[in-house]
Formats: sequence, structure tokens, C-alpha cells
Amino acid sequence: MCRDYPVPAGFLERETEVKKSRFIARVAPVSSREEVRTWLEQARKDHPDARHICWAYQIGRPGAAAEAGMNDDGEPSGTAGKPILSVIQHKDMGDVLVLVVRYFGGIKLGAGGLVRAYASATEAVLSAVERVTQKPLSRVTVTMTFADEQPIRHWCEQHDAGVDQVDYGPQVVADIVVPLDRVRELSEFCDARGIGYSLES
Repeated sequence: MCRDYPVPAGFLERETEVKKSRFIARVAPVSSREEVRTWLEQARKDHPDARHICWAYQIGRPGAAAEAGMNDDGEPSGTAGKPILSVIQHKDMGDVLVLVVRYFGGIKLGAGGLVRAYASATEAVLSAVERVTQKPLSRVTVTMTFADEQPIRHWCEQHDAGVDQVDYGPQVVADIVVPLDRVRELSEFCDARGIGYSLES
């Protein structure tokens, strides 16, 4: 049974200092790799002189994430991305990206010191960020006439669903992202209007 799970309510930044090195941790909600790239590009614009911008993310429900990734960005292997991801997983949070910007302070921290510093920076920002509940979502592809498009859009507005992509051909084909617990209502709506639909497995 899919369950609701906590996600970050929004963007937050926290800074910590370890032996004169500055660690600026940023957390943001993400639902795709494209969003991860966008946040990373923004961090590089904001901190062009930073020695490292390390990160990790987890998309989907904690414990069964659809996708996860991490990057040490030049730090010794396993000393940055992995501890960031470990803290994310420990916090039981999904759809989350943590970036840690490091300005080197002139004192080497060693592998163990780096692991602790990146984990601590991640802990600081994840402990401070507000959480909201994300309901599991499903993707439904509907095939309909032009006349059905507006009623479908109206249904989505009323049921916390969204039209993700629409292709106009002889018929209108739309991808709808809908809360998992509303899929049955959508299928009943489609059946009543003679709209074809298929659920993403």
C-alpha cells in the first residue's frame, strides 16, 4: 500500500563552519532530474568561486525511491555525496535535493572530517526545513475528443490533479498526474463520458 510521505515545504539554506571551511547547505523540493539540474545551475551562479558543490537527491517515497543520485564534485570519493544521501534517507524524506557548497578554509579535514562535515551540514538544513505531506501520484493517459478536454481540465482542478502534457491530433491525448487515491474517481468520470484511458504501470 502506497503511503503519504514528507517532502520539503520549500527552499531553505543553512551555513556551518568547520576549521575555517564554510559549508552552505541548501534543501529544495524536486520531482525530476531536470529540477535537480536547475537548482545546481542556480547554486553555481550564486557561488561561482566555491571549491565544491556536492549534492544528493531522492525522488519518490522514502525507502522505495523511484530515483536517487549523488555527486562528490571533486571531493575524495564517498566523502560528500554519500553522507548527504545517508542523512536524507535517515530523515525519511522524499522528493528532496540537498546541495552543499564548500569554501575551503585552508585546513584539510581528512576523509573522516569531510564525511562528518557534509553530514552535519545536511543535518542542519533538513532539521530546519518545514515538511509537507506528499500524496503518492499516478499518471493516467486519456484519449478524448476536443469537446472533452475542458471537462477533463475542470475535473483536474477540482481533484488536485494536473494535466502534464497534451498532444493534439485526430484526438486529444493527455497525460494526467492524479493522486493515487483519486484514480478510481477519474476512471469513473472517463467511463461516464466514454473517454479512453490507460494507467501507467
